[in-house]
Amino acid sequence: MVRPVKSRQIPNLQEVIKDVAWKQISESGAASLSLRSIARELKISAPAIYNYFADRDALVTALMVDAFAVYGRHHSEVASRYPGRERLEERMFAVARAFRGWALEFPQRYELLFGNPIPGYRFPEHEFHAALHKSNCALLQLIGELFDEGLLLIPDSMRVMLPHPDRMQELPVGHNPAEQLINSIAVLIWSRLHGLVSLELAGVFAGSEEVAQALYEVELELIVSQFVNIKPLGAAHVQPPIR
Repeated sequence: MVRPVKSRQIPNLQEVIKDVAWKQISESGAASLSLRSIARELKISAPAIYNYFADRDALVTALMVDAFAVYGRHHSEVASRYPGRERLEERMFAVARAFRGWALEFPQRYELLFGNPIPGYRFPEHEFHAALHKSNCALLQLIGELFDEGLLLIPDSMRVMLPHPDRMQELPVGHNPAEQLINSIAVLIWSRLHGLVSLELAGVFAGSEEVAQALYEVELELIVSQFVNIKPLGAAHVQPPIR
């Protein structure tokens, strides 16, 4: 009598499932991700996967949370190499270059985070905002330091976000206009970098990697000249608006 085949015992199965999921995404795209196909590849039963992920969406969310965390740690590690006020401009260039470098090294992860949405999938809102904020800590901290040092160039159209100091007491409890401004400028910078990186990943610059890199460097120079007012050490300090 033939005995039924038991599911394989795989150590650290949850992480193995995610590794296979990334492999399938790289081969067929995120939209084709299937728990049953992962189970077949691992030669385990489908219920074994459901013990860890209730459905495909739960797996996608786990992949995105992990990718956001790795993305954020990478940028924070790069930023930590440039401490202090005198290296803020260097840090801006380094963090922005790390953004492109990570995207080119891990295009499937980048596309899952910032590319075309998966049909029928929606990232749980509370998890999305927490993961996105944590992943962008390096850029947000940099913009915040520039603001605190009085070195952030604020476009005139955005100064309306900062009320006059005499009116600060009129603001609702918990409302921080400086934080809103910092977040908005970070989004502006991120969106410009994301635009060029997305075009590069889409193959617009195929065969012209030097052109893609040169355009990216030009955009970095424009961003720094627009938002960073680095003065020589010892120059008069510009008092930032109340934060």
